[in-house]
Amino acid sequence: MAKMQSAGPDCKAGLVDIEPGTAARHHVLVVGAGIAGLAAAHTILAARPETRVTVLEGSPAVGGKLRLGEVAGVQVDLGAESMLARRSEGTAFAAEVGLADDIVHPVVADAGVWTRGGIHRLPPTLMGVPADLKAAARSGILSRAGVLRARLEPRLAPVDLSQDMSIGALVRRRLGKDVTDRLVDPLVGGVYAGRCHELSLLAAWPQVAEGLRKHGSLLAAAAATLAESPAGAGDRRTPVFAGISGGVGRLAVAAGATVERLGGVIRCDAMARELGRTARGWRVVVGSAHDPEVVEADAVVVATPATASGRLLRDTVPAAAAELGLIAYASLAVVTVAVSASSVDVDLSGSGFLVPPVDGTTIKAVTYSSRKWGWLPDGLLLLRCSMGRHGDEQTLQRDDAELVTKAMLDLHDATGLHAPVVDALVTRWGGALPQYAVGHLDRVARIRAAVAPVEGLEVCGAAFDGVGIPAVIATGQNAATRVVEHLDRVATMGQ
Repeated sequence: MAKMQSAGPDCKAGLVDIEPGTAARHHVLVVGAGIAGLAAAHTILAARPETRVTVLEGSPAVGGKLRLGEVAGVQVDLGAESMLARRSEGTAFAAEVGLADDIVHPVVADAGVWTRGGIHRLPPTLMGVPADLKAAARSGILSRAGVLRARLEPRLAPVDLSQDMSIGALVRRRLGKDVTDRLVDPLVGGVYAGRCHELSLLAAWPQVAEGLRKHGSLLAAAAATLAESPAGAGDRRTPVFAGISGGVGRLAVAAGATVERLGGVIRCDAMARELGRTARGWRVVVGSAHDPEVVEADAVVVATPATASGRLLRDTVPAAAAELGLIAYASLAVVTVAVSASSVDVDLSGSGFLVPPVDGTTIKAVTYSSRKWGWLPDGLLLLRCSMGRHGDEQTLQRDDAELVTKAMLDLHDATGLHAPVVDALVTRWGGALPQYAVGHLDRVARIRAAVAPVEGLEVCGAAFDGVGIPAVIATGQNAATRVVEHLDRVATMGQ
């Protein structure tokens, strides 16, 4: 089986001790070459071309959760495979790094839910809240009793949103157990690999919270929000999701190459282990304990996952470090399977399906990649199976062969598919997705309040304002803008 992964741009392994520069040649270190760090580096170089930017990445390649690989000779995404198109930061950044002509949209976007003995087409929802309860009743996903319970929701008293609460607690109280288990939990799990009873309403469901605040009812909020959207108003020219021909992982590769073209330096296999202040700025200790190297800079952007960021900030900003250390992460696995298209004798309609955790299956979602993306070649059916939720690490303790077998068994039970596997690849993502627990917004505010007074230091990444690609890019760009403002102030004072 093919196991190739994209190496990204030409990462340089060695390190050079770089002194902070003069005002015209300030040096900025970006720790982490995921999409947040790459966006930060790109923004600094675009705004301030004279700045020296070095990106330190602990792994062998750039990209973080954006990664390309090869299955049956076809390049595919092993991590994130799409981005929200109606939030512009993702597609705009793709255009900035030379991929404007490669932005694509799903050929089919209708998903299903595998529950109650079959795959049922997902009715219109706002993150699982039915926008049309009659359509939800016809879908077969909800029981008759579940529909009757949900119909009571508009009569309930308005919700006090002055305090955060879990998504699951709110939905179960207002719409009942069936909507919670069969619609909301699988959709939330598809985004966060989490469980709706553990995730924050205000942080993980901001659009729903805003709609509830405005309309007083979840059902009314869902109906109004979808009606106000371009697609809900009949405008199909604005797709919900976007991809990149050849895989979204190309975004990280192109971003890294653009950073280097603009004069930045990306160094892979360069793990940042310590961060400290100096009389003139910052110092980062890189490499092993027995052979450390020191890199100095005028400013630092920490763009690593929360746990790693907390370790780096432990001595300089202990209050932020403590809060970062409390952000939990979910692990998951993506099983990518290729079968011969000629051996498929079942109708796989739509783009794939979600699976409610209450049904107890191994897979939590399946994407029919070959049906969804027009750039994939004919002759093969490529399927992408996601496994693992927060607190469900036991599922991922199986070896690769067993995970492939479990995926194929679940696929057969769901769709009737029974075809020989041409190739398969298991990609394990340990600690992949931050969990926005109840109170997450307050935690983020405390982290930022602790970091804000520290001159020349910024933090960014998926742990803060959203786990989707556009949201993560935005955190990197915003952190970079603040760094540029800091360097401009320093330069002005030095004149």
